[in-house]
Amino acid sequence: MREPGSDLLFEATGDLSAAVTIGSTPNGLERVIPIPPGGPFEGPHIRGKMVGGYDWQLTRPDGVTVIDALYLLETDDGVHLRCRNRGLRHGDPAVMQRLAAGEEVDADEYYFRCVPEFSAPAGRYGWMNDNIFVSTGARFSQSIKVRFYRLT
Repeated sequence: MREPGSDLLFEATGDLSAAVTIGSTPNGLERVIPIPPGGPFEGPHIRGKMVGGYDWQLTRPDGVTVIDALYLLETDDGVHLRCRNRGLRHGDPAVMQRLAAGEEVDADEYYFRCVPEFSAPAGRYGWMNDNIFVSTGARFSQSIKVRFYRLT
């Protein structure tokens, strides 16, 4: 069996709107962060812009944030793609407090990994429906940066 590798699909950046706090639930603190249109994404074979999305977050009692984000992307040639990106963000409590306070925190100081699933129409990007992807993220006070990789 061959060990998996990865190829960079693209890097996306986006601004974040103010979080909407749902509140404390039996599973933890829930909130939603709107992602406004316009954020670019670019990689070796694909580029475009974010049409918009939402980042649904659940911060569990153990401090781990469960992420369930949904994005609508538009490629530079006018094709629309849906991306659902689910994963985890956590780290040392002091680091996570700094991040929550809006401080600049190096992404190497915390864990932020997701498993994106794409839905693409038949044609040029149809191969995205037939591959497994992973992503790594960096959270900033007003924005986010995510790198998406195709597992080989």
